[in-house]
Amino acid sequence: MLAARTVRKLFSAGELLFSEGEPCNGLHIIAQGKVRIFKTSVNGREQVLAVNVPGESIAEIPVFDGGPYPASAVAIEDVEIAFISRSDFQAFCLEHPEVALKVLVVVGARLRHLVGIIEELSFTTIRQRLISTLLKLAQSEGRKTKRGIEFQLPATHQELANQLGTVRELISRNLMRLQAEGLLDVDARQIVVKDVKGLSGLLDATQ
Repeated sequence: MLAARTVRKLFSAGELLFSEGEPCNGLHIIAQGKVRIFKTSVNGREQVLAVNVPGESIAEIPVFDGGPYPASAVAIEDVEIAFISRSDFQAFCLEHPEVALKVLVVVGARLRHLVGIIEELSFTTIRQRLISTLLKLAQSEGRKTKRGIEFQLPATHQELANQLGTVRELISRNLMRLQAEGLLDVDARQIVVKDVKGLSGLLDATQ
């Protein structure tokens, strides 16, 4: 029933789905591809809020409160969207209140995630955030080799900086510092964690 009210939209990699401040016309549900949600400061710095994947919806709040989009969304790769107009989705929720309750669950999870971002940016250093990210990637993406645990950063140093709330130069500088300390080998986006225990110890020592 809901699918009958959707419109298929295609976006190329790098194309904006919508920009912060634009009026919200409806709900975007990702069918294929990945979408980055971000805010941009007046001096052009970007803070990544989320990376959404197929099956997830985007910017649910303005669909209900009538306000503009609170952040921008860009296609990381080619993206297919199932778009439902604001009026159609609101009408559907009135017909099926259980759907509105499920949206509240999604919004609650979004809020918890954003609170976590605020906590990280407020109470941790760039070095701590970078080490934490490296340890998570080593665990989820790494493969054991003779040199250590190898993995590739899923983003450039600039994109990683955007996610961690800093600038590219500080990401590169901290990676080089960890390499000088004998904990990592760094070759562009290719990372080898040579001493997981030592890296974890640095994080524990600063908490």
